[in-house]
Amino acid sequence: MTENLVLLGATGSIGTQALDVAEKLHIRVSAMAAGSRVEPFEPLCRKFHPQAVAMMDEAAAKDLRVRLADTDIRVLSGLSGVCELAATPEADTVLNSVTGVAGLQPTLAAIEAGHDVALANKETLVAGGELVTKAVAEKGVKLLPVDSEHSAIFQCLQGKPANGGASRLILTASGGPFFGKTTAELETMKKEDALKHPNWSMGAKITIDSATMMNKGLELIEARWLFDMPADKIDIVVHRESVVHSLIEFADNSVLAQCGVPDMRIPIQYALTYPDRFPSPVKQLSLTEFGKLTFFEPDYDTFPLMNVCRRAITLGGAAPAAVNGANEQAVALFLQDKIGFCDISRLVAATLDRNWGSADSVEAILAADREARQRVLENA
Repeated sequence: MTENLVLLGATGSIGTQALDVAEKLHIRVSAMAAGSRVEPFEPLCRKFHPQAVAMMDEAAAKDLRVRLADTDIRVLSGLSGVCELAATPEADTVLNSVTGVAGLQPTLAAIEAGHDVALANKETLVAGGELVTKAVAEKGVKLLPVDSEHSAIFQCLQGKPANGGASRLILTASGGPFFGKTTAELETMKKEDALKHPNWSMGAKITIDSATMMNKGLELIEARWLFDMPADKIDIVVHRESVVHSLIEFADNSVLAQCGVPDMRIPIQYALTYPDRFPSPVKQLSLTEFGKLTFFEPDYDTFPLMNVCRRAITLGGAAPAAVNGANEQAVALFLQDKIGFCDISRLVAATLDRNWGSADSVEAILAADREARQRVLENA
């Protein structure tokens, strides 16, 4: 069980829920990092009083430094500051909930320092899966999934037989706010519509990813690296109730599922207490309250980004990093009302019209990310 935690992305949805879990389990928060929002971060710093904090935004860090002048909390800034926190010697677990590919280098810094990583930043494995899994193996640390779907698979795998693991993984998807809509209907959707997720309370970027179903494509790539499973052995099924969080199938066609109410504190807590379990504040699951659970085949024609991601991981190299970078840029443009909803899929899919080369270094990954973003800006 975690005793000293470094939390990256403290002001986001995952971060605030992780702090709730840490407080209830009396886990010491040794260090915290945030992006640019000083107002919600300052009270968290005062409440949990970590040894050091960091803000990705330099100006925000300067402001926070002034605000915390009456404390002994050290305030760092920029990506280098966040990476320094990730390598905090006192820590035993680093929970990375930074948004986007910016989470890759802090993840590698934590692994290099010998810390277990509780990973809520899916882009780390989407863009740098080969690098990260190689570093994890070399350092002998744990990579513990926090995403509800990957945590579900991880939990189910604890019951795997001695003679082998799963033969197939089944990721469940809520279907987002636009389940059942046609492409013509999606053309008229605005960000206010896309941000209304039916089951989960999440940040804007991941909520848009859920609306386009890109989120599930990214999770497919992440699952390939987390569980060493080829993409053609990973299926997606739409499950509107978000009670079954994912499933695994064994060689005898027996299937195990992990279920629970849609509350991220369950996978967060399991990542921080693994392999043990403790009481949590999460509501107990009552299947009779739901009455029925439904499952549907994804609409790959209306929501093509799932297959774009499947193709990217099949191509390999830096293709997933390019697709991820293109998506981050396209979503940002959509949230700024500069492109339409369906333009996200069009712009992201267009990144796979060339060979993106290898992903054998951080530099190569970030170069692909930058170029993909630039192409989106030019084609928007």
